[in-house]
Amino acid sequence: GSAVSAGLVPFAIWSETYGSIVSPSTRNGVTGLRPTFGRVPTRGAMALSWSLDKLGPMARSAEDAALVFDAIRDVDTPHGDLGFPFDPQDGLRDVRLGYSPALFADAEGAGGDADRQSLAVLRDLGADLVEIDLPSGPEVGAVMDLTVTVEASAAFDGLTRSGRVDELVRQERFAWPNSFRHGRLIPAVEYLNAQRIRRRLVDKTEAALQQI
Repeated sequence: GSAVSAGLVPFAIWSETYGSIVSPSTRNGVTGLRPTFGRVPTRGAMALSWSLDKLGPMARSAEDAALVFDAIRDVDTPHGDLGFPFDPQDGLRDVRLGYSPALFADAEGAGGDADRQSLAVLRDLGADLVEIDLPSGPEVGAVMDLTVTVEASAAFDGLTRSGRVDELVRQERFAWPNSFRHGRLIPAVEYLNAQRIRRRLVDKTEAALQQI
């Protein structure tokens, strides 16, 4: 993200499980696109959480991010080539974009100000901004945290069982080595129940996105 922002590279391709594209993009002032899960193939990328990992571009503009996404998107999905009907000449007139007002209202500091300014820019460009309600509450974070912990523990199981996990530098309470160890102790029942809750959250999100 910092290399893109400094102009050292025209774009970068990064992985996100739980914010690793959007968070550094916000902090570095670049455009980060976290694609829908499965839209960009993850073959060859190191896995952290198989059911959450995404790959996407960081670029210096939204148009650059769109061009990179069009080049890396999966054209061989189970549903065939889903396409990407993007034309920068079309503009945003009559495009319905959804946003959650609470997330913008609660955002603090320079990042929050930038978020709200982005809404103003989109309005000026002619976009029709539609307020939507996304699933919220403690269960959202709990499901995500449990899923990442268990799947990351499985992905790095060999490292943990070999004992070489002890060689990693950060061994604090919430550092990855302890997450890998902890995940081996979470019962399968808890993981499966979390996925049942996750399915309901996915359905609620899908319903919210139908109008935009």
